[in-house]
Amino acid sequence: MDFLDAYEQWADAHAFFDTTLIPSPVDNRDPLAEQTTAWENRLVTESPNGHLLRDNSLFRALSGDGKLHLLHVTHALEEISDHGSLYPSGGCLVGSVYCAPLASTGRGYRMHNLAEYILTKEAPAFVAKAGAPKRVPTPLIFEINLPPQAYRGLAGVDYLRLGSIHLQIYSRLEYLLSKAERHQLRETVVSRIKNSAAFLALAAAIAYQGATVQPDAFLRLLDEAIPRLPILGYVYFEALSEYLMLHSTTPQTRERAELGEFDNWLYKDMLFATFPRMAGKFDLAKFRLSPDELDTLLSRIDPGLDAVHARAYLTERVSHLVAARLFTPGQVPEAWHHTRWEFDSLSTQLGPLLGHLIHRELRTFGRYPDFYFYFDQHKALQAWNYWNHMDIIAPFNGTIPKGEIGINPAYPDLDYRVWRAEQDDSGRLHPAEELGLTIAPRLVDIKYTLMRNNQWSDPTPAPA
Repeated sequence: MDFLDAYEQWADAHAFFDTTLIPSPVDNRDPLAEQTTAWENRLVTESPNGHLLRDNSLFRALSGDGKLHLLHVTHALEEISDHGSLYPSGGCLVGSVYCAPLASTGRGYRMHNLAEYILTKEAPAFVAKAGAPKRVPTPLIFEINLPPQAYRGLAGVDYLRLGSIHLQIYSRLEYLLSKAERHQLRETVVSRIKNSAAFLALAAAIAYQGATVQPDAFLRLLDEAIPRLPILGYVYFEALSEYLMLHSTTPQTRERAELGEFDNWLYKDMLFATFPRMAGKFDLAKFRLSPDELDTLLSRIDPGLDAVHARAYLTERVSHLVAARLFTPGQVPEAWHHTRWEFDSLSTQLGPLLGHLIHRELRTFGRYPDFYFYFDQHKALQAWNYWNHMDIIAPFNGTIPKGEIGINPAYPDLDYRVWRAEQDDSGRLHPAEELGLTIAPRLVDIKYTLMRNNQWSDPTPAPA
Protein backbone atom coordinates (compact mmCIF):
# COMPACT_ATOMS: atom_id res chain seq x y z
CA MET A 1 0.00 0.00 0.00
CA ASP A 2 1.52 3.32 -1.02
CA PHE A 3 1.56 6.54 0.99
CA LEU A 4 -1.55 8.01 -0.65
CA ASP A 5 -3.65 4.96 0.24
CA ALA A 6 -2.39 4.96 3.83
CA TYR A 7 -2.89 8.73 3.98
CA GLU A 8 -6.56 8.39 3.07
CA GLN A 9 -7.08 5.64 5.63
CA TRP A 10 -5.49 7.70 8.39
CA ALA A 11 -7.40 10.80 7.34
CA ASP A 12 -10.62 8.78 7.65
CA ALA A 13 -9.50 7.60 11.10
CA HIS A 14 -9.56 11.18 12.38
CA ALA A 15 -12.51 13.31 13.42
CA PHE A 16 -12.14 16.88 12.14
CA PHE A 17 -14.11 18.84 14.69
CA ASP A 18 -13.44 22.26 13.18
CA THR A 19 -15.20 21.24 9.96
CA THR A 20 -18.54 20.70 11.72
CA LEU A 21 -19.21 24.42 11.34
CA ILE A 22 -18.56 24.31 7.58
CA PRO A 23 -21.44 23.11 5.38
CA SER A 24 -20.31 20.21 3.21
CA PRO A 25 -22.09 18.29 0.46
CA VAL A 26 -23.65 14.99 1.45
CA ASP A 27 -21.62 12.02 0.28
CA ASN A 28 -24.14 10.09 -1.81
CA ARG A 29 -21.89 7.03 -1.66
CA ASP A 30 -22.30 6.83 2.10
CA PRO A 31 -25.78 5.66 3.18
CA LEU A 32 -25.07 6.95 6.70
CA ALA A 33 -23.92 10.44 5.66
CA GLU A 34 -27.17 12.22 6.51
CA GLN A 35 -27.58 10.23 9.72
CA THR A 36 -24.04 11.12 10.79
CA THR A 37 -24.74 14.81 10.25
CA ALA A 38 -28.00 14.49 12.16
CA TRP A 39 -26.16 12.86 15.08
CA GLU A 40 -23.55 15.62 15.15
CA ASN A 41 -26.28 18.24 15.39
CA ARG A 42 -28.26 16.23 17.92
CA LEU A 43 -25.31 15.80 20.26
CA VAL A 44 -24.59 19.52 20.21
CA THR A 45 -28.13 20.89 20.45
CA GLU A 46 -30.10 18.30 22.42
CA SER A 47 -27.93 17.77 25.48
CA PRO A 48 -27.07 20.08 28.40
CA ASN A 49 -23.34 19.91 27.74
CA GLY A 50 -23.38 19.57 23.96
CA HIS A 51 -21.78 22.98 23.44
CA LEU A 52 -18.51 21.50 24.76
CA LEU A 53 -18.22 19.43 21.59
CA ARG A 54 -17.38 22.62 19.70
CA ASP A 55 -15.94 24.92 22.35
CA ASN A 56 -13.80 23.53 25.15
CA SER A 57 -10.52 24.22 26.90
CA LEU A 58 -8.70 21.46 25.00
CA PHE A 59 -9.64 22.92 21.62
CA ARG A 60 -8.68 26.41 22.71
CA ALA A 61 -5.25 25.22 23.75
CA LEU A 62 -4.68 23.25 20.53
CA SER A 63 -5.77 26.04 18.21
CA GLY A 64 -3.79 28.73 20.01
CA ASP A 65 -0.22 29.97 19.67
CA GLY A 66 2.69 29.62 22.02
CA LYS A 67 2.97 26.70 24.43
CA LEU A 68 1.07 23.63 25.52
CA HIS A 69 1.31 22.44 29.10
CA LEU A 70 0.49 18.79 29.70
CA LEU A 71 0.53 16.35 32.61
CA HIS A 72 2.02 12.89 32.31
CA VAL A 73 1.94 10.56 35.32
CA THR A 74 4.55 7.91 35.89
CA HIS A 75 5.08 5.46 38.72
CA ALA A 76 8.67 4.62 37.73
CA LEU A 77 10.55 7.91 37.50
CA GLU A 78 13.79 6.39 38.76
CA GLU A 79 13.91 3.82 35.95
CA ILE A 80 12.95 6.41 33.35
CA SER A 81 15.64 8.81 34.58
CA ASP A 82 18.29 6.09 34.59
CA HIS A 83 17.33 5.08 31.07
CA GLY A 84 17.07 8.70 29.93
CA SER A 85 14.17 8.01 27.56
CA LEU A 86 10.41 8.01 27.80
CA TYR A 87 8.66 5.70 25.36
CA PRO A 88 5.11 6.17 24.08
CA SER A 89 2.59 3.35 24.32
CA GLY A 90 -0.28 2.14 22.20
CA GLY A 91 -3.94 2.64 23.03
CA CYS A 92 -6.52 5.13 21.90
CA LEU A 93 -3.75 7.62 21.06
CA VAL A 94 -1.99 4.97 18.93
CA GLY A 95 1.64 5.82 19.67
CA SER A 96 1.76 8.91 21.83
CA VAL A 97 2.96 9.86 25.28
CA TYR A 98 -0.40 9.88 27.04
CA CYS A 99 -1.17 13.18 28.79
CA ALA A 100 -3.95 15.44 30.02
CA PRO A 101 -4.13 19.25 29.84
CA LEU A 102 -2.78 21.72 32.38
CA ALA A 103 -3.76 25.40 32.63
CA SER A 104 -1.20 27.96 33.73
CA THR A 105 -2.75 30.24 36.36
CA GLY A 106 0.15 32.32 37.64
CA ARG A 107 -0.18 30.39 40.92
CA GLY A 108 0.84 27.04 39.55
CA TYR A 109 -0.81 24.75 37.03
CA ARG A 110 -4.46 23.81 37.41
CA MET A 111 -5.16 20.25 36.34
CA HIS A 112 -7.91 19.35 33.91
CA ASN A 113 -10.33 17.10 35.79
CA LEU A 114 -9.07 14.12 33.76
CA ALA A 115 -5.51 14.84 34.92
CA GLU A 116 -6.71 15.18 38.50
CA TYR A 117 -8.46 11.81 38.38
CA ILE A 118 -5.44 10.05 36.92
CA LEU A 119 -3.00 11.52 39.45
CA THR A 120 -5.11 11.27 42.60
CA LYS A 121 -7.22 8.16 42.01
CA GLU A 122 -6.37 5.99 39.02
CA ALA A 123 -2.59 5.79 39.30
CA PRO A 124 -2.60 5.20 43.10
CA ALA A 125 -5.24 2.48 42.64
CA PHE A 126 -3.03 0.74 40.12
CA VAL A 127 0.03 0.89 42.37
CA ALA A 128 -1.97 -0.48 45.30
CA LYS A 129 -3.38 -3.30 43.20
CA ALA A 130 0.04 -4.13 41.79
CA GLY A 131 1.34 -4.54 45.33
CA ALA A 132 4.17 -2.06 44.82
CA PRO A 133 4.00 0.29 47.83
CA LYS A 134 7.43 1.79 47.11
CA ARG A 135 6.25 3.10 43.76
CA VAL A 136 4.64 6.50 43.99
CA PRO A 137 2.76 8.12 41.10
CA THR A 138 4.80 11.13 40.05
CA PRO A 139 3.40 14.03 38.02
CA LEU A 140 5.53 15.31 35.15
CA ILE A 141 4.87 18.67 33.51
CA PHE A 142 5.61 18.87 29.79
CA GLU A 143 5.92 22.24 28.11
CA ILE A 144 5.59 21.96 24.33
CA ASN A 145 6.53 24.89 22.12
CA LEU A 146 4.21 25.09 19.13
CA PRO A 147 6.08 26.20 15.97
CA PRO A 148 4.35 28.44 13.40
CA GLN A 149 3.71 25.51 11.05
CA ALA A 150 1.99 23.36 13.70
CA TYR A 151 -1.49 22.29 12.66
CA ARG A 152 -4.05 24.56 14.33
CA GLY A 153 -7.05 22.54 13.19
CA LEU A 154 -8.86 20.03 15.39
CA ALA A 155 -8.13 16.56 14.05
CA GLY A 156 -8.55 13.89 16.72
CA VAL A 157 -7.75 10.22 16.12
CA ASP A 158 -10.78 8.00 16.76
CA TYR A 159 -9.62 4.52 17.67
CA LEU A 160 -13.03 3.08 16.81
CA ARG A 161 -12.27 4.01 13.18
CA LEU A 162 -9.03 2.01 13.06
CA GLY A 163 -10.57 -1.30 11.97
CA SER A 164 -9.67 -0.94 8.29
CA ILE A 165 -6.13 0.00 9.24
CA HIS A 166 -5.84 -3.04 11.52
CA LEU A 167 -6.99 -5.26 8.66
CA GLN A 168 -4.58 -3.66 6.20
CA ILE A 169 -1.63 -4.07 8.57
CA TYR A 170 -2.52 -7.70 9.23
CA SER A 171 -2.69 -8.37 5.48
CA ARG A 172 0.89 -7.08 5.20
CA LEU A 173 2.28 -8.89 8.23
CA GLU A 174 0.26 -12.10 8.27
CA TYR A 175 3.16 -14.20 7.03
CA LEU A 176 4.86 -13.70 10.37
CA LEU A 177 2.40 -16.37 11.43
CA SER A 178 2.49 -19.94 10.26
CA LYS A 179 -0.04 -21.27 7.79
CA ALA A 180 -1.83 -23.13 10.59
CA GLU A 181 -1.89 -19.99 12.78
CA ARG A 182 -3.29 -17.88 9.93
CA HIS A 183 -6.00 -20.44 9.28
CA GLN A 184 -6.87 -20.62 12.98
CA LEU A 185 -7.03 -16.83 13.28
CA ARG A 186 -9.29 -16.47 10.23
CA GLU A 187 -11.61 -19.23 11.37
CA THR A 188 -11.82 -17.77 14.87
CA VAL A 189 -12.85 -14.26 13.82
CA VAL A 190 -15.31 -15.55 11.19
CA SER A 191 -16.93 -17.81 13.79
CA ARG A 192 -17.23 -14.89 16.22
CA ILE A 193 -19.06 -12.80 13.62
CA LYS A 194 -21.26 -15.65 12.40
CA ASN A 195 -22.47 -16.35 15.93
CA SER A 196 -23.21 -12.66 16.47
CA ALA A 197 -25.23 -12.17 13.28
CA ALA A 198 -28.49 -11.63 15.19
CA PHE A 199 -27.12 -8.58 16.97
CA LEU A 200 -25.35 -7.19 13.90
CA ALA A 201 -28.49 -7.59 11.78
CA LEU A 202 -30.58 -5.80 14.41
CA ALA A 203 -28.11 -2.92 14.69
CA ALA A 204 -28.04 -2.65 10.89
CA ALA A 205 -31.84 -2.58 10.70
CA ILE A 206 -32.00 0.23 13.29
CA ALA A 207 -29.22 2.27 11.66
CA TYR A 208 -30.11 1.83 8.00
CA GLN A 209 -33.87 1.25 8.06
CA GLY A 210 -34.97 3.07 11.20
CA ALA A 211 -36.35 -0.15 12.67
CA THR A 212 -38.07 0.18 16.03
CA VAL A 213 -37.01 -2.17 18.80
CA GLN A 214 -37.48 -2.33 22.55
CA PRO A 215 -34.29 -0.96 24.15
CA ASP A 216 -34.26 -3.75 26.75
CA ALA A 217 -34.20 -6.38 24.04
CA PHE A 218 -31.43 -4.58 22.15
CA LEU A 219 -29.28 -4.08 25.24
CA ARG A 220 -29.67 -7.72 26.28
CA LEU A 221 -28.58 -8.84 22.82
CA LEU A 222 -25.64 -6.44 23.00
CA ASP A 223 -24.65 -7.84 26.39
CA GLU A 224 -24.71 -11.38 25.01
CA ALA A 225 -22.66 -10.42 21.93
CA ILE A 226 -19.78 -8.65 23.70
CA PRO A 227 -17.86 -11.83 24.68
CA ARG A 228 -17.85 -12.90 21.02
CA LEU A 229 -17.16 -9.44 19.57
CA PRO A 230 -14.96 -7.69 22.16
CA ILE A 231 -14.91 -4.43 20.19
CA LEU A 232 -18.57 -4.01 21.19
CA GLY A 233 -17.43 -3.52 24.78
CA TYR A 234 -15.41 -0.53 23.61
CA VAL A 235 -18.31 0.81 21.53
CA TYR A 236 -20.71 0.45 24.47
CA PHE A 237 -18.25 2.10 26.84
CA GLU A 238 -17.75 5.09 24.52
CA ALA A 239 -21.48 5.50 23.90
CA LEU A 240 -22.30 5.37 27.60
CA SER A 241 -19.42 7.67 28.53
CA GLU A 242 -20.63 10.10 25.88
CA TYR A 243 -24.16 9.97 27.28
CA LEU A 244 -23.00 10.62 30.83
CA MET A 245 -20.75 13.54 29.91
CA LEU A 246 -23.34 15.14 27.64
CA HIS A 247 -26.41 14.71 29.83
CA SER A 248 -25.29 14.87 33.45
CA THR A 249 -26.28 18.03 35.31
CA THR A 250 -24.68 17.45 38.71
CA PRO A 251 -23.17 20.56 40.36
CA GLN A 252 -19.70 19.09 39.79
CA THR A 253 -20.41 18.52 36.09
CA ARG A 254 -21.78 22.05 35.66
CA GLU A 255 -18.76 23.51 37.43
CA ARG A 256 -16.40 21.68 35.12
CA ALA A 257 -18.44 22.69 32.08
CA GLU A 258 -17.93 26.32 33.05
CA LEU A 259 -14.20 25.67 32.78
CA GLY A 260 -14.70 24.21 29.32
CA GLU A 261 -14.24 20.60 30.42
CA PHE A 262 -16.29 17.44 30.06
CA ASP A 263 -16.67 15.70 33.42
CA ASN A 264 -14.36 12.69 33.08
CA TRP A 265 -15.03 11.56 36.65
CA LEU A 266 -18.48 10.37 35.55
CA TYR A 267 -17.25 7.56 33.34
CA LYS A 268 -14.10 6.92 35.36
CA ASP A 269 -16.12 6.31 38.53
CA MET A 270 -18.62 4.30 36.50
CA LEU A 271 -15.86 2.11 35.13
CA PHE A 272 -13.79 1.49 38.24
CA ALA A 273 -16.71 1.22 40.66
CA THR A 274 -18.49 -1.29 38.45
CA PHE A 275 -15.34 -3.13 37.37
CA PRO A 276 -12.79 -2.61 40.17
CA ARG A 277 -10.32 -4.98 38.53
CA MET A 278 -9.95 -2.51 35.66
CA ALA A 279 -7.51 -0.55 37.83
CA GLY A 280 -5.04 -3.37 37.36
CA LYS A 281 -5.90 -4.41 33.82
CA PHE A 282 -7.66 -1.90 31.62
CA ASP A 283 -9.72 -4.19 29.42
CA LEU A 284 -12.86 -2.71 27.89
CA ALA A 285 -13.57 -5.99 26.12
CA LYS A 286 -15.06 -7.00 29.47
CA PHE A 287 -17.28 -3.92 29.70
CA ARG A 288 -20.79 -5.37 29.96
CA LEU A 289 -23.96 -4.08 31.58
CA SER A 290 -27.38 -5.69 31.56
CA PRO A 291 -30.36 -3.28 31.32
CA ASP A 292 -30.96 -3.57 35.08
CA GLU A 293 -27.31 -2.98 35.86
CA LEU A 294 -27.43 0.09 33.62
CA ASP A 295 -30.35 1.53 35.58
CA THR A 296 -28.59 0.95 38.89
CA LEU A 297 -25.41 2.54 37.61
CA LEU A 298 -27.18 5.64 36.30
CA SER A 299 -29.03 6.22 39.56
CA ARG A 300 -25.75 5.96 41.47
CA ILE A 301 -23.77 8.29 39.20
CA ASP A 302 -26.42 10.96 38.67
CA PRO A 303 -29.94 10.44 40.06
CA GLY A 304 -31.15 13.18 37.72
CA LEU A 305 -30.57 11.05 34.63
CA ASP A 306 -33.62 9.42 33.02
CA ALA A 307 -32.96 5.68 32.62
CA VAL A 308 -35.71 5.32 29.98
CA HIS A 309 -34.16 8.09 27.89
CA ALA A 310 -30.69 6.60 28.35
CA ARG A 311 -31.76 3.15 27.15
CA ALA A 312 -33.42 4.57 24.03
CA TYR A 313 -30.41 6.79 23.34
CA LEU A 314 -27.93 3.95 23.72
CA THR A 315 -29.98 1.69 21.44
CA GLU A 316 -29.84 4.26 18.65
CA ARG A 317 -26.30 5.41 19.31
CA VAL A 318 -24.69 1.98 19.58
CA SER A 319 -26.51 0.88 16.41
CA HIS A 320 -25.19 3.91 14.55
CA LEU A 321 -21.64 3.39 15.80
CA VAL A 322 -21.72 -0.30 14.89
CA ALA A 323 -22.80 0.55 11.34
CA ALA A 324 -20.48 3.56 10.98
CA ARG A 325 -17.35 2.07 12.58
CA LEU A 326 -17.57 -1.71 12.07
CA PHE A 327 -19.13 -2.09 8.61
CA THR A 328 -17.16 -1.30 5.44
CA PRO A 329 -17.93 2.34 4.48
CA GLY A 330 -20.59 2.54 1.80
CA GLN A 331 -21.69 -1.06 2.30
CA VAL A 332 -25.11 -2.04 3.67
CA PRO A 333 -25.11 -5.66 4.83
CA GLU A 334 -28.39 -7.25 3.78
CA ALA A 335 -29.88 -10.74 3.56
CA TRP A 336 -27.84 -11.98 6.49
CA HIS A 337 -29.07 -15.53 6.02
CA HIS A 338 -27.36 -15.54 2.58
CA THR A 339 -24.00 -14.45 3.99
CA ARG A 340 -20.97 -16.45 2.91
CA TRP A 341 -19.17 -17.08 6.18
CA GLU A 342 -15.67 -16.88 4.76
CA PHE A 343 -12.92 -14.42 5.64
CA ASP A 344 -12.48 -12.92 2.18
CA SER A 345 -16.22 -12.50 1.66
CA LEU A 346 -16.73 -10.84 5.05
CA SER A 347 -13.85 -8.43 4.45
CA THR A 348 -15.93 -6.85 1.68
CA GLN A 349 -18.79 -5.76 3.94
CA LEU A 350 -17.38 -6.10 7.44
CA GLY A 351 -13.70 -5.28 6.93
CA PRO A 352 -13.36 -2.89 9.91
CA LEU A 353 -14.99 -5.42 12.23
CA LEU A 354 -12.59 -8.12 11.05
CA GLY A 355 -9.68 -5.75 11.63
CA HIS A 356 -10.76 -4.92 15.17
CA LEU A 357 -11.27 -8.60 16.00
CA ILE A 358 -7.86 -9.58 14.61
CA HIS A 359 -6.16 -6.76 16.52
CA ARG A 360 -7.82 -7.98 19.70
CA GLU A 361 -7.24 -11.67 19.03
CA LEU A 362 -3.52 -11.19 18.53
CA ARG A 363 -3.16 -10.05 22.14
CA THR A 364 -3.83 -13.57 23.37
CA PHE A 365 -2.76 -15.52 20.31
CA GLY A 366 -0.21 -18.32 20.63
CA ARG A 367 2.89 -16.34 19.64
CA TYR A 368 1.47 -12.93 20.60
CA PRO A 369 4.63 -11.69 22.42
CA ASP A 370 6.61 -12.13 19.18
CA PHE A 371 4.00 -10.56 16.89
CA TYR A 372 1.65 -8.12 18.57
CA PHE A 373 4.33 -5.56 19.45
CA TYR A 374 5.38 -5.30 15.80
CA PHE A 375 1.77 -5.02 14.72
CA ASP A 376 1.28 -1.96 16.93
CA GLN A 377 4.72 -0.57 16.08
CA HIS A 378 3.79 -0.75 12.38
CA LYS A 379 0.55 1.07 13.14
CA ALA A 380 2.40 3.73 15.13
CA LEU A 381 4.82 4.33 12.24
CA GLN A 382 1.89 4.99 9.92
CA ALA A 383 0.28 7.33 12.46
CA TRP A 384 3.51 9.25 13.00
CA ASN A 385 3.96 9.59 9.26
CA TYR A 386 0.45 11.02 8.89
CA TRP A 387 0.79 13.34 11.88
CA ASN A 388 4.12 14.67 10.64
CA HIS A 389 2.61 15.25 7.20
CA MET A 390 -0.16 17.24 8.88
CA ASP A 391 2.20 18.88 11.42
CA ILE A 392 0.16 17.46 14.29
CA ILE A 393 2.30 17.71 17.43
CA ALA A 394 -0.33 16.83 20.02
CA PRO A 395 -2.89 14.26 18.80
CA PHE A 396 -6.01 13.86 20.94
CA ASN A 397 -8.69 11.24 21.40
CA GLY A 398 -11.31 12.12 18.81
CA THR A 399 -14.11 9.79 19.93
CA ILE A 400 -15.19 12.76 22.05
CA PRO A 401 -12.88 15.55 23.30
CA LYS A 402 -12.63 14.30 26.89
CA GLY A 403 -9.19 15.77 27.47
CA GLU A 404 -7.02 12.80 26.45
CA ILE A 405 -4.10 14.26 24.55
CA GLY A 406 -0.73 12.89 23.52
CA ILE A 407 2.70 14.00 22.38
CA ASN A 408 3.76 12.90 18.89
CA PRO A 409 7.17 11.33 19.65
CA ALA A 410 8.30 11.36 16.01
CA TYR A 411 7.71 15.05 15.27
CA PRO A 412 10.87 16.56 13.77
CA ASP A 413 12.63 19.01 16.08
CA LEU A 414 10.05 18.51 18.82
CA ASP A 415 10.71 21.39 21.21
CA TYR A 416 9.84 20.55 24.78
CA ARG A 417 10.93 20.70 28.41
CA VAL A 418 9.89 18.41 31.22
CA TRP A 419 9.84 18.82 34.98
CA ARG A 420 9.04 16.64 37.94
CA ALA A 421 6.16 18.41 39.64
CA GLU A 422 4.91 18.80 43.17
CA GLN A 423 1.34 19.46 44.27
CA ASP A 424 0.44 22.20 46.75
CA ASP A 425 -2.37 22.22 49.30
CA SER A 426 -4.79 23.74 46.79
CA GLY A 427 -4.15 20.99 44.26
CA ARG A 428 -2.02 23.09 41.89
CA LEU A 429 1.13 21.66 40.36
CA HIS A 430 4.50 23.40 40.43
CA PRO A 431 7.73 22.53 38.58
CA ALA A 432 10.20 21.17 41.11
CA GLU A 433 13.07 19.73 39.06
CA GLU A 434 13.82 19.92 35.35
CA LEU A 435 14.57 16.51 33.87
CA GLY A 436 16.77 15.69 30.89
CA LEU A 437 14.44 13.12 29.38
CA THR A 438 14.19 12.29 25.70
CA ILE A 439 10.91 11.21 24.13
CA ALA A 440 11.88 8.26 21.95
CA PRO A 441 9.86 7.35 18.80
CA ARG A 442 9.61 3.69 19.70
CA LEU A 443 6.67 1.96 21.34
CA VAL A 444 7.27 0.35 24.68
CA ASP A 445 6.26 -3.30 24.76
CA ILE A 446 2.72 -3.60 26.11
CA LYS A 447 3.93 -5.77 29.00
CA TYR A 448 5.80 -2.78 30.42
CA THR A 449 2.89 -0.34 30.51
CA LEU A 450 1.40 0.60 33.83
CA MET A 451 -1.89 -1.06 33.05
CA ARG A 452 -0.03 -4.30 32.34
CA ASN A 453 2.98 -4.35 34.66
CA ASN A 454 5.01 -2.23 37.04
CA GLN A 455 7.90 -1.20 34.81
CA TRP A 456 8.55 2.17 33.18
CA SER A 457 6.33 3.73 30.53
CA ASP A 458 3.17 5.67 29.96
CA PRO A 459 0.99 4.95 33.02
CA THR A 460 -2.34 5.62 31.45
CA PRO A 461 -2.78 4.06 28.01
CA ALA A 462 -6.37 4.58 27.02
CA PRO A 463 -8.58 1.78 25.66
CA ALA A 464 -7.90 0.31 22.28
